[in-house]
Amino acid sequence: MLVIGIGGTELASQERDWLQHDACAGVILFTRNFASKAQVAELTQAIREAAPRPQLICVDQEGGRVQRFREGYSELPPLDNFGRLYRRDPGAALKLAEEHAWLMASEIRATGVDLSFAPVADLGRGNRAIGNRAFHADPAIVGDFTRAYVRGMHAAGMAATLKHFPGHGSVLEDTHFDDAVDPRPLEILRTEDLLPFVAGIDAGADAVMMAHVKYPAVAPEPAGYSPRWMKEILRQEMGFRGVIFSDDIGMAAAESAGGVAARIHAHLDAGCDVVLVCPPALVADSLAAMDGRPSSNTAGLISLMGRGACGWKGLLAEARYDGARAALAGPDFLVS
Repeated sequence: MLVIGIGGTELASQERDWLQHDACAGVILFTRNFASKAQVAELTQAIREAAPRPQLICVDQEGGRVQRFREGYSELPPLDNFGRLYRRDPGAALKLAEEHAWLMASEIRATGVDLSFAPVADLGRGNRAIGNRAFHADPAIVGDFTRAYVRGMHAAGMAATLKHFPGHGSVLEDTHFDDAVDPRPLEILRTEDLLPFVAGIDAGADAVMMAHVKYPAVAPEPAGYSPRWMKEILRQEMGFRGVIFSDDIGMAAAESAGGVAARIHAHLDAGCDVVLVCPPALVADSLAAMDGRPSSNTAGLISLMGRGACGWKGLLAEARYDGARAALAGPDFLVS
């Protein structure tokens, strides 16, 4: 199954055709798809009306530099703000992280979008792509934040997605542009980067997004198309029963699998339930590659749909909404 990207702020006729394909399970929205709260709500509704089956509508609304919807939405601080506060007041930091999760998820649900891919469970150890998107460098502290963030998202009626498994934070390279290789053995990874994912799964996380990072001491291929990582470690050893997403197959580090069709099949054959095809230029070939391939884990995808009533009127009437916004913009916790 695929979650696809579209080009603009309205559905084009070709994109309506894409939504008819049996393999199209959802749409991921980006800044290019956003003009206003009203517009993105209309786009979301248009996607649902154009498709013959339920569509999972997604976005990356982490906060900081990765916040696709901005005007009319709360300015969400990056996750490492919580790590810096943790040094002064661990309890306050964890409580605020939970409020951040609730606020982020509540605004996205009010817009009619099902899922924001969050939280980042990577360690904050200097990776070019992760940077201040990570809570902290210490695995145990990131684990505590991950639990808090999952709780906050669930309280808002949104499923939680841990990313990027088994950990993207301890290598320098940005997989959007380069191959990334982490040479450490599994024994070290278990005591480091994997710990926040263990915590998140224990907290009830609903989905996991894979990293395009290669861990040659564990498996020869990048984690996103590694049966060792997904079927043996994540499913069997760690007991994860939720949905596994690939990261975007348009990223440079995914190209080692070959052309578009090869990337699609490599990810699905290895254990991914859903492949992200974010660049619209790759969607037609990706859908063609899925012709004749049976869908998998449809029930799992349906479980990721947003829960509870959504709408801005109801959200703005909630006392928690104003309190969360004030807490995250207060003088002791500046947005940066």
